[in-house]
Amino acid sequence: MSEAKRRTYTAAFQAQGGLAAIPGAKTSNEIGQEHGVHPAQVGQWKREIQEQAQSLL
Repeated sequence: MSEAKRRTYTAAFQAQGGLAAIPGAKTSNEIGQEHGVHPAQVGQWKREIQEQAQSLL
């Protein structure tokens, strides 16, 4: 069985995907397709941004 390599994304790429999901103009599916990632990954990035934003308050 071959070992699949995990993809790594830059912080800027993650922020772009997460920030696109916050306004709710597009679904996670649409954003995932645009960026070539799974919709669950977009949701995780969105959650991380929202949690970090709350810590700034």
